[in-house]
Amino acid sequence: MLNKIKLLKIIEKKVLWLSCWMIHNANHLRDNEDGLKVGGHQASSASIVSIMTALYFDILRPEDRVAVKPHASPVFHAIQYLSGLQTKENIENFRGFGGAQSYPSRTKDIDDVDISTGSVGLGVAMTSFISVIQDYISRKRFGKNIPQGRMIALVGDAELDEGNVYECLQEGWKHDLRNVWWIIDYNRQSLDGVVHEGLSERLSSVFEAFGWNLVILKYGKLQKEAFDEPGGHLLKNWIDNCPNQLYSALIYEGGSAFKKRVLDDIGDQDIVSKLINKRTDSEFLDLMANLGGHCVPTLIKAFENIIDDKPTAFIAYTIKGWGTPLAGHKDNHAGLMTKAQMNSFKSKYGISDGNEWDRFSDEKNNIELDKYIKNLPFQKAKHRKYQSKKILVDENIFIKETKISTQNAFGKILDQYAKNNTEFSERIITTSPDVSVSTNLGPWINRKGLFSRKESSDTFKDRKIPSAQKWIFSSQGQHIELGIAEMNLFLMLGAAGLSHEFFGERLFPIGTVYDPFISRGLDAMNYSCYQDSRFMIVGTPSGISLAPEGGAHQSIGTPLIGISQPGLLSFEPAFADELALIMSYSFNFLQDKDGGSIYLRLSTRSIDQPMREIDDELKKNIIKGGYWLKKPGPNPEVIIVYQGAVANEVIEATSNLGEKFKDLGILSITSSDNLFHDWKKSTLSLNKQYEKSHIENLLEFVPKDTRIIEVIDGHPMTLSWIGSVLGHKTISLGVDSFGQTGTIKDLFAEFAIDSESISNLGFNCS
Repeated sequence: MLNKIKLLKIIEKKVLWLSCWMIHNANHLRDNEDGLKVGGHQASSASIVSIMTALYFDILRPEDRVAVKPHASPVFHAIQYLSGLQTKENIENFRGFGGAQSYPSRTKDIDDVDISTGSVGLGVAMTSFISVIQDYISRKRFGKNIPQGRMIALVGDAELDEGNVYECLQEGWKHDLRNVWWIIDYNRQSLDGVVHEGLSERLSSVFEAFGWNLVILKYGKLQKEAFDEPGGHLLKNWIDNCPNQLYSALIYEGGSAFKKRVLDDIGDQDIVSKLINKRTDSEFLDLMANLGGHCVPTLIKAFENIIDDKPTAFIAYTIKGWGTPLAGHKDNHAGLMTKAQMNSFKSKYGISDGNEWDRFSDEKNNIELDKYIKNLPFQKAKHRKYQSKKILVDENIFIKETKISTQNAFGKILDQYAKNNTEFSERIITTSPDVSVSTNLGPWINRKGLFSRKESSDTFKDRKIPSAQKWIFSSQGQHIELGIAEMNLFLMLGAAGLSHEFFGERLFPIGTVYDPFISRGLDAMNYSCYQDSRFMIVGTPSGISLAPEGGAHQSIGTPLIGISQPGLLSFEPAFADELALIMSYSFNFLQDKDGGSIYLRLSTRSIDQPMREIDDELKKNIIKGGYWLKKPGPNPEVIIVYQGAVANEVIEATSNLGEKFKDLGILSITSSDNLFHDWKKSTLSLNKQYEKSHIENLLEFVPKDTRIIEVIDGHPMTLSWIGSVLGHKTISLGVDSFGQTGTIKDLFAEFAIDSESISNLGFNCS
């Protein structure tokens, strides 16, 4: 019977082989009708094989969550295949349609992906926010029994160039982060070259500054044993002072070149010469390649030594391309083994023809290996994605005011949810990047408080200093205040929006942000949507309606973001009653199997509210994306289509035009996103049973020669497609250049979305 380390070394070898073969098969053996390089990152995979072997086959517990660096996807799939959670067919089709994904994907891979990765840096930071959400849930009535897992990121060293990593570190420090491990694959090579000297020292100082444990894994067992030999201290000193580029180059050149250079640099000293020359070229290369990140016993010991919950960074020295013919070469990131190199590699690892995809059938200890893997606690937990019961959403909350902004209405609706104190309201969690008050979360926070594991009172309140806000921190608080970093906002929303799968408890995350600054977090928003996270993002204030703030604080293209972002359904209601219906619908949409996340684009502009009773038909149409605010007569020369805070201008323009155009109509759009995708779906179903889209039904009785004027406080392309539905000529009004300071009246006139401009265009249509 083999001991654990020997079993792990066999597994390590198999993981390295399968990950390299998977890539080789995709690029050199599988049919390639496009003639394009498939890729797959053999060298980046090889550098982290030992780390992932130690984790997945010894250290991990079922409650732990892992973000695998994107370029190690083949290693992950190989591990999942050896664990029985991935199929041979899928890894044979790596990077092919329907096969194992290029980068680990929660939604597209069949294996046990905890956290999707792909845009570097985001998966790293995501682990911190999942940990915060774990702390949040575990202190709530409904989540007291959840097991406390470690959130682990496997990080490429060049990945630490991404700024969002450091934004995340600062946020973690603010929230007393714990139960997080970042294991840095310190192979000292980036995509195009070798990383700068001294990066390890810089990283060390950063982690220590933020209060993390720091573990440096520089030397493997073979190296440590050599250092204990006579003259070993001189070899250690040489390794410590060797530049990154030189070390990589010598690894690539091989044992003979490595020996010569070390001996040349140290000089002819008997004790060192003896230490080096008693080893063959191959043995000396193995020694110099035996860095801490490639030594399974060293890794396991380091991981086991962490017995507290303090965040911990491991800097594990590795070699990019370790164990392969590509090892050390600065161009190896996108490099691929040739067929000749693969044959040599195959022979080195003892893989016989026809057994390339075998798990362990070519190993003498195959039964023992299978038994070992199956009995690991982590491997026994076959179902690590939880489900949550459906939460009953509170009834619609209508705000009965004659004049109000959608932003103000949003705050009042949330405040009423807080008053209700239902199971639904206790599962709402809000967050904002230091703009909570100015996005109207203040009333909610006053009632529900801010979340912190440590209790803290409001000093201003204690000292009886008047203030509208009560900033009281406790473990029962339901708002997480963030610093001014929109990437962190969307990562926090992404983490909270997956709580039902990570922890089995549903949350309703609501994030608020100034609408123009959604663009600052787009990568993280896309990343969270890609994972099928469920959250509500409220962009407010929006448009040039925020007139005095000027172009830097006015949003233009955000409605197009709402339309174009997969996994995100956007709405821009004009009126408070529309918003109430949409919010209620949204919280159910977040829970639906075929649902997604929600984007509300809201305005600070107060407008006149229609005093109306909303029947079932109108409710349905508001959610579908549009309804007739004023239904046109039989022969309209003009109809006006609008979305959002320009409603009053459109209504006034209609009144002006009504003297000439008796049949004029107003089409109110609450979601151009919903309308467009419904229309697209219907057009693609022409070969099947045709079902008219909602926009077709709305426009079907409008004569073809009727002109459409479209108006939005945003980019005019948002609505311009509507004319294509049935072939109506359109004039699209909106904002397509940077705004400036001024009054709403000034700016609306400048961009021709004021009532006078709309009226003049209408008259010119005749």
